[in-house]
Amino acid sequence: MSFDPASYVFTQPSAPTAIRASTVLPARRENVELRTSDGHRLVGELAVPETGGIKATLITLHPLPTHGGFMDSHVYRKASYRLPALAGIAVLRFNTRGTSSPRGTSGGAFEEGVGERLDVEAAVQFAVDRGLPNRWLVGWSFGTELALMYGATEPVASEIEGAVLLSPPLHRATDVHLKEWAEAGKPLKVLVPEHDDYLQPAAAAARFALVPQAQVLGVDGAKHLWVGEKYAGRVLNEIVDEVIPGGATGRAGTVLPQEWDGPVATAHA
Repeated sequence: MSFDPASYVFTQPSAPTAIRASTVLPARRENVELRTSDGHRLVGELAVPETGGIKATLITLHPLPTHGGFMDSHVYRKASYRLPALAGIAVLRFNTRGTSSPRGTSGGAFEEGVGERLDVEAAVQFAVDRGLPNRWLVGWSFGTELALMYGATEPVASEIEGAVLLSPPLHRATDVHLKEWAEAGKPLKVLVPEHDDYLQPAAAAARFALVPQAQVLGVDGAKHLWVGEKYAGRVLNEIVDEVIPGGATGRAGTVLPQEWDGPVATAHA
C-alpha cells in the first residue's frame, strides 16, 4: 500500500512546538508520478507551501538505493516536513528507477547512474510542467553524482538555477562533468562532512577547484549520512541560504526556526 500524505493528523498545541525529527508542519502534499522517456513510472511526493507563493523548488536526488537510499532518506524527509512552512520552498522527492520506499516502488531497475539520467530529466520536466519556480537540484551522495553528470547539460541545464551537493563521493562523476559545470557557470554549493567516508573537505576543495563558482564548505563533526538534528538542521539552513536570494530571513546566514506556533502533525516511521 502506498503511503498517503493526507493521513497526517494536524492538531493545534496550546504552546509553540519544538521542531523535532518527526515533526510535520503544514503544507499541501500530494503523491505524484513521473514518467521517464523510456517508459518507467517513478513514484514521489510533492510538498508545497500551504499559503503564499513558492520562493524556490528543490528537486531532490537521493543516496544510493543499493545501500538504503530512497526518497525518505532523513534529510529529504525533514526538508519536506519543514521547508514549505518555514521558508516557502517546494520539495519534490521521488524514488529513482527500481527504488522502493513507503510511497511505493518505481519502475525499472537500478542502472548504476546511467539510465537514471532519464529519471533526472523526468523530475525536472515535472517541475517545469507544474510551473514550480526557481528550480534547484539537491543531490546527496549518489544523488550528487546524478546532479553533476546531468545537471549542467541539456535538457536539464536550462531549466535549473544550480545545485546543492551533500556528501559528494565523486566516484561516477569525473573531471569532465566538473568542467561542464564550470562552463555552465551555474551556482554549485558543496557541503562536505569532516568525517566523510569517501571525500573529505580538503580533497573536495582540490577536486572542485575545476569549478570556479563552486562554494565548498567543510562541516566540522559531520559524517556522510548527516546523522543528528544538529547536522540535518545545518544542511537545511545552507540549502535555504543558497536557493532563496538573501536567505529566508532576507539576509545571509539563514537559521530556520526551531519552534512552530501553529498546527503540527507527527510522522511515524
